[in-house]
Amino acid sequence: MTPFSIVARGRLVEYRRPVVMGILNITDDSFYDGGRHRSPDAMLAHAHRLLADGADIIDLGASSSRPGAQLIPPDEEALRLAQALRLLRSELPDAVISVDTCFALPARTAIEAGADIVNDIGGGDLDPLMFNTVAELQVPYILMHGGLQHTRQAQAPTAEDTNTLVDNIVRFFSSRLDTLYRLGVKDVWLDPGFGFAKNADENLRLLDRLDHLTSLFREPVLVGLSRKRMIYQPLALTPDEALPGTIALDAIALDRGASILRVHDPRPAAETITLMQKMKTTLP
Repeated sequence: MTPFSIVARGRLVEYRRPVVMGILNITDDSFYDGGRHRSPDAMLAHAHRLLADGADIIDLGASSSRPGAQLIPPDEEALRLAQALRLLRSELPDAVISVDTCFALPARTAIEAGADIVNDIGGGDLDPLMFNTVAELQVPYILMHGGLQHTRQAQAPTAEDTNTLVDNIVRFFSSRLDTLYRLGVKDVWLDPGFGFAKNADENLRLLDRLDHLTSLFREPVLVGLSRKRMIYQPLALTPDEALPGTIALDAIALDRGASILRVHDPRPAAETITLMQKMKTTLP
C-alpha cells in the first residue's frame, strides 16, 4: 500500500502501513455483538481493549445495518453517539474515532462531540445533506458502495456479471468522488461494501478483483469482511465461529491492495498485517 494521511481535529495523522479499524457497536441488534457494549462500563472496556489489541481507529456505531434491521431515527442516533463520544473522549482524548452513520444529523452531532471521521454506509444516497455536511465540517469521509440494500439471493454470477459489478462500483466511486472534491472534501476513503447489495458469490469475486479498484483509485480502500455471512454461511458456521475465515480473507484483501481492515478482532488483523508486511520486505 501507499502511505496516506488524514487531518483529524486539526492534527495530521499518518499511516505508513495498513490500518486496523476496530468495531465498537453500541446497538442492541448488530449481527455479531449486538447488546454487548451498550452500558457505559462495557463500552469503555471494549474501547480500551480494541486499542490495546492493535486498533488504530475505533469505529463507533449506534444503529445496526444488519440484514432486516430497522434504522433508528436520526435524532435518537445522534443522541446515542453524542453520549458515547463524551464518555470515550473523557478517557481516550487522543484516540482516532470514526462514526458509522448514514445520516447528516448524527454525523454532525458526532463530529461536534469529538469524532474524527464520518463512515457513511449509505454512500451519500440515504441523506441528501450528507455530502454538504461533511464538506462543511471538513472531516475525513468514508464512501461505501451498496447503501442499505442487503445480500441478494441469486444465481451464481458469471465472470461477465462480476465485471459489470466492478464497473458499476468504479462508476459509483468516480461520480461521488467528483462531487465530494468539488464541494471541498479533502480526505476520502473507499469501501466497496462487501455484503451490501451483493450476493455471496459476488462478494468473493469482488474480493478477487479488489486489486482492480486499488489500482484505479488513489484513495485508500477499506475492506469490511469481519465475521460476515459470506464467510460463515458457505462453511455452515455461525458468526462466532468465523474468525479464521475472516483472517484468511483479510490476508487476501491486503495482498490485493487494501489499506484499512474494519474488524471485530484487532489483534489477529494486526498480526496478519505484520506478517504480510514482513513477507513483502523479506522476499525478493
